[in-house]
Amino acid sequence: MKNIKNLLFIALTLFTTQIAIAQLPDPGFVIDNTTAIVITDPQNDFLSPDGVTWGLVGESVKKNGTVENIETLFKLAKANGIPVFISPHYYYEHDHKWKFEGALEAAMHAMGMFDRGDQLNKEDFEGSGADWLEIYKPYIEQDYVTVSGPHKVYGPEQNDLSLQLRKQKIDKVILAGMSGNLCVESHMRELLEDGFEVAIVGDATASAIIPGLDGNQAAQTNFRFISSHVYTTIELAEAIKNQK
Repeated sequence: MKNIKNLLFIALTLFTTQIAIAQLPDPGFVIDNTTAIVITDPQNDFLSPDGVTWGLVGESVKKNGTVENIETLFKLAKANGIPVFISPHYYYEHDHKWKFEGALEAAMHAMGMFDRGDQLNKEDFEGSGADWLEIYKPYIEQDYVTVSGPHKVYGPEQNDLSLQLRKQKIDKVILAGMSGNLCVESHMRELLEDGFEVAIVGDATASAIIPGLDGNQAAQTNFRFISSHVYTTIELAEAIKNQK
């Protein structure tokens, strides 16, 4: 009897949750000439099977089709004249002297994630974990792509992303990249607080999944709660076709 009650309780909770989600408004997102695509951390350490985090994020990357979907965003931007902004993640030698860290900061530093010598040193950078995923390089090395300074923890508070967007008269951001529940979500929150309208491409992100903790599920939930709209890559392509 106790098991039956537990099952009924779980079923009722799930049903109630689905109703609540269905009742969330979807404000929508209109793509116009003040819209840009922002991609966080399109780098080897997140997206390559040889990257240091692949054991944590690989399952989510493969399930979402993240690598291919980010490439599609680059293609859509090029075909439709949409400016692209990249917010990368680099750790320099002096960053390893920090006196305190959060849980995943400590993990990233311990595994040498996104490591570079210093701001002016590109020795051994090519093909490293901090370098762009190879298939993205032809898209990023374009005159309509702006690479901001590196963000240092998760959000863009410490780099010049907002300044670069404002200077190009961008008011609306289509956001994607890695990782969903950390850098993408933190960029979403800060850009919203900074007055930008933000939509997310949910399947052009991925997150760490470890026993008992599903970062991808957490990210997708918060994307829906916080952003103006959550697209799939296919939906975004259709929206650009209809609105641009």
